[in-house]
Amino acid sequence: MDKFFNSLRAFPLRRGPKRMVAGIAGGIADRFGWDVTLVRIGLLLAFLLPVVSIPLYLVLWLLIPDQNGTIVLERLIGQR
Repeated sequence: MDKFFNSLRAFPLRRGPKRMVAGIAGGIADRFGWDVTLVRIGLLLAFLLPVVSIPLYLVLWLLIPDQNGTIVLERLIGQR
């Protein structure tokens, strides 16, 4: 599992410093240089497709590393 989590850390996306809930919108905005408000509005509009958006958001929250490199799923299964 360490190889899996290390590959996630190598990906250039981090949960954002400008977070309201889980930091997904802030991370996307920070990575691409977009306005965080526009990304949040886009995510809220995407929630109109609940079969795709809410589960995807939860998966991203579990897998995208925080600014300091910690991964929620890794903590939940007790790897770190």
